[in-house]
Parts: sequence; C-alpha cells; structure tokens
Amino acid sequence: MRRVHVAAMARTPFGKFRGCLSSLSAIEIGARLIDVLLVRNDGAPGIVHGGAGLLGGSHLATLRQSIIHSGLPDETPSLGVDRACCSGMTAIASAAMWLRSGAGDKALALGVESLSNTPVLLHRGSDNKINSLGLVDPLLLSGTVSEKTIAQYTSEEAAKYGVDREEQDIWALRSHERYFAGKRSSIFDDQIVPIEVAGQEIAEDEGPREHSSLEKLASLKTVNGSATITAGNAPGLSDGAAGLILVAGNETPANGQVPSAEILDWVQLAGGLQTGTSIPATGILQLLQRNHRSLDQIDVIEINEAFAATPLVSTSVLARETGMDLAALREKTNAHGGAVAIGHPLGASGIRIVMQAISRLRARGGGTAVCAICGGFGQGETLLLKV
Repeated sequence: MRRVHVAAMARTPFGKFRGCLSSLSAIEIGARLIDVLLVRNDGAPGIVHGGAGLLGGSHLATLRQSIIHSGLPDETPSLGVDRACCSGMTAIASAAMWLRSGAGDKALALGVESLSNTPVLLHRGSDNKINSLGLVDPLLLSGTVSEKTIAQYTSEEAAKYGVDREEQDIWALRSHERYFAGKRSSIFDDQIVPIEVAGQEIAEDEGPREHSSLEKLASLKTVNGSATITAGNAPGLSDGAAGLILVAGNETPANGQVPSAEILDWVQLAGGLQTGTSIPATGILQLLQRNHRSLDQIDVIEINEAFAATPLVSTSVLARETGMDLAALREKTNAHGGAVAIGHPLGASGIRIVMQAISRLRARGGGTAVCAICGGFGQGETLLLKV
C-alpha cells in the first residue's frame, strides 16, 4: 500500500462573522488558497477533494467554481464532501484513499467556509396558501432530527460528564492564552498566508482576544437555549480556508529542511444525536486500537473546539478509558489554542487542526499526533499522523 505524505500546507487567516473576509465568497476564498498551495508545491494535483460545512458555500458546485477561478487547469476534477464540521478532515481522508488506490500521485484537500455569506432561507410554508412564507436562518445550526439546538444538547451532554459552565469558561480563556503564546513562538508561521481584501493585506486571525478574562467570560449570557454555552466559550462564526497538498509514494518526499508529515490512518464514525462532545474520544480510541497504539505513545492531541465543552468531555472520556492522568492529557491537547480563540469556519477546521498538529510535531522535532473533530448530529472524524 502506498504511503501518503503532506507536501505543502496553508490556510488563510480566519475572519470573524461579517468581518475582514466577509466581502469574499466561499468560491473566492477557496480559489485564493488553491493558488497559494500551487506556489508552495510545483505541479498541479490530479484531483481536488474539498469540504464545506454549511450549504456547500451557498453555491452550485462551490469547489468546482473555485478551481475554475484558480490557476488550476479547468480539466482538474473535484469531489465535494458534506459531513458538517468533519468535512475538511473527511476531504483529507478521501484524497488519501484516492492516492492509495493508485488513481494518481498528487491530490489537494481543501476546506472552505464563508459563514458571513450564508443566506437566510425563505421556506414556502403551507401548500394551500399563497404568501405563507417563513424565514429560516441556517446559522442557528438546528435540524429536523431534533427540536433542540446543538448548543442545547451540547450543554446537556457536558453536564452528564460533570463539565460545568465555569470549567468551560476556564478552557475558553486558556484557548486564547495558548494561541498568543503560540503566536509569540512563531508556531503559525508555516500555516497562515496573507490574503488581500480591497487593497488591504489580512495577515492575522481576527478572532483571538488577548485581554479576555474569567470575569468577562462569566458575565456573558447563555445562547440558543443552552444552560452553559455562551459566545465566550464557543467559537465565533467564521470565514476562511485551509488546504493540504498530498503526495503518494513509498519514499519520503524531499522538502528542504522541513520534516515531512505522513498521514497514517483515519476513522470516520457516527454516534447518537447528542454525542458531539464525546465522539472525538470515541474516534481516537478506535483509531489507536486499529493501529495497535496506546494513548501514552501519542505526543500531540488536537481536538476541535466546536465548544469548550468538546475537548473537556473528550479528554475526560480518554482519561477514564485509558487510565491516563487527565491533567497531562489536557496539557498536550490544543497546546497552542483552538477554535474558541481562532474561529471555526466549519469546512476548514478539520484541516486546520491537522496543520496545527504538524506544526507542533515539527517544533518538537517529530513524533505522532491524533486529530479529532465532531460534526453535526453525532458525526466524528479522527486522523493519525507522524512527522
């Protein structure tokens, strides 16, 4: 079986809702990042696999349109993925499967989101009446499978595992503090590429707050009917894109002085509707068991902060199931911050946390990492990599 390596990686700065990237559509953001990745790695990929978490970027064949707007040949085929927040990481797995199959030697995995430009839907309503229209905002992240919002059942699952509001606020503050510590140590330098918007260069994530405090976080009201979720301990609605160039071959590719990252394995899974905070742990355990590894052999853990509750619950489950020290697990999880600070462009986040794991492994001189993310209504995705 052919091995799969990361030959190049990049992401845009992540913008806040209606913020610095809001004038760009998902198509434009995706095209810009594709062109950056082409510069970072010579030669066009044979295919592009990409994910968007909400409404496919509100356009017909968003990924295809990004390719046409980019420097890639129009003949480049593409495959779009829809697994909510898992979509970006699923795109990595899908591209890796394509490479392992022998269908080609190079692929691009892309995740993109422009939540600022997600439209409000106008539903027709009654079949028997005209002018019986109803507005629905997809950004409420509700669905037909549950009367509760994701925020509601997230806070309920967190409570089941003993994770209260104060603990979530503490994690949220730490996410911001760790982000700025990572920024000062240049951990993001090999990830973020500037993007020009209306003649202005955007070079930094817009969401992180350097001067937050527990007092400020504690003063915020809960949202969407939840008991513990606030705008402070959940990530903001965000815009941005992230991508990887993947190459196949049994030899480690030459990449200058930068150690190559290898995608070893991945697991896609789903659980009960209200398992979003714990399913990253379930996926990590499945992935490690399949690869005959123990959690104490893992050097770096990245768990997407769909809410602060997510890594808190998942690390609790991991500690309980493996006997590892909970504080030590949390110390190696999201060591340079997560989505609560950086932002959560749904389709891009799964790729961002893989990139962040690679940067962390490179900084420590190599090792092994697991990355995990939850997706709407009980979905999950995990990935194992080494540098």
